[in-house]
Amino acid sequence: MNTLIAIIGLGVLCLLFEIFDLRKAIIPATIIGLLAILGLDISEFNSPAAYYNNMIIVSKFSTAFSGLFIILTIFLVALSHKFYEHQQTKISDFIAIKIFLLAGTVAMVSFGNLAMFFLGIEVLSIALYVLASSNRLSIKSNEAGLKYFLMGSFASGIILFGICLIYGAMGSFDVTEISEMSRSAELPVWFPIGIVLLFVGMLFKIAAVPFHFWAPDVYEGSPALTTALMSTLAKVVAIATLYKLVTIMNADISAAFQLVIVIISMASMTVGNIMALRQVNVKRMLAYSGISHAGFMLMTLLSTTNAAGTLLYYTSAYALAGIAAFSVIIYVCKNNENEDMANFHGLGKTNPLLAAILTASLLSMAGIPIFAGFFAKLFLFNNMLQAGFIALVIVAVINSIISVGYYFKLILAMYTKEPNEERTGTPVVIYAVAVIAIVLNIALGLFPSFVLDLLA
Repeated sequence: MNTLIAIIGLGVLCLLFEIFDLRKAIIPATIIGLLAILGLDISEFNSPAAYYNNMIIVSKFSTAFSGLFIILTIFLVALSHKFYEHQQTKISDFIAIKIFLLAGTVAMVSFGNLAMFFLGIEVLSIALYVLASSNRLSIKSNEAGLKYFLMGSFASGIILFGICLIYGAMGSFDVTEISEMSRSAELPVWFPIGIVLLFVGMLFKIAAVPFHFWAPDVYEGSPALTTALMSTLAKVVAIATLYKLVTIMNADISAAFQLVIVIISMASMTVGNIMALRQVNVKRMLAYSGISHAGFMLMTLLSTTNAAGTLLYYTSAYALAGIAAFSVIIYVCKNNENEDMANFHGLGKTNPLLAAILTASLLSMAGIPIFAGFFAKLFLFNNMLQAGFIALVIVAVINSIISVGYYFKLILAMYTKEPNEERTGTPVVIYAVAVIAIVLNIALGLFPSFVLDLLA
């Protein structure tokens, strides 16, 4: 709870900096504030507590994921300075929106009441609608914002309808009470319908098949930094929240429900990877890559016994690789009208370090050793084999092999093609964020127990 209050306070402080014309101090002050909040979050790790009649429940799960969200936000804020250099008067707004968005993410993994869960989702969603359409002079950005707003609103409506049905069945929004009552023999028929609606609404937010159709257009049209946020932070938050919902409210997943998750997981992996093979725009390619990764992450819902640590590890590996990749994309495509692969031709010659970082992050997403992405998939497949989902693991392994195809297409473009233009002067911040993110990814690969054991 202290973490949430501190984040909101930091967001208000960003707006006050604008009033007192301290724009240059906004990003450094925000990063220092977020590091302090990360320390506060770590201090709450071993102290489970409930606040305001179980509205917020601080647990190991919520503090571990909140820590990941704060780290990702630090990276995203650090990348903001050069990205918004032509919109200096609005930088306080953009940074404050990111901080308030972080408050929504923390509320989403800390909820003990469905009202707080929905509030967190809306804070996150509204912030993303604004950021998606923040490039007012770009028709693509306006289109992305409108599409995301319409799709997100429908998803939020479905979630709200599901919450209403659950409340009608149980007479309570408190997830602990709902969990206890759901174990009774007689349940009104609208309780499982409410759970299904909640599940469908969250699949929209994760962009899992068949609710993925908005993602490629929104990712491509949004400003690159917003796409980075959606691809990493927003996706990780949605899957962590869905995992918490499933474990808290429906501890005993029925065989029929498991079958649905298996089908959605297989479809997301396969459709995401096959469509990614055809893309020439890097942001669209990573959008479809994200859809396939959503399929991998959904596998953790099938065996929730020891899956929390695996989910934290997988999301950390995926998000860090995503941040590193988007750091390079922001640098390469800064002055270009699009993010086509042609922009990356010869990057290995013009900027070997950034080309190496992008290569490493793509190899991590593909699941190549020594990167954390390989061990994330290894632990995930091991859990699924122990739970008896052999067919799903076979499909996942095949999809991992397919994904190598489109990741290597970009890697080959960087190292085998001649550069289109001479690039000069890389901002230090982009180097710093890209290097730190990929080093953390490799460190997770070398020391996986550090994260896995947090939620054991």
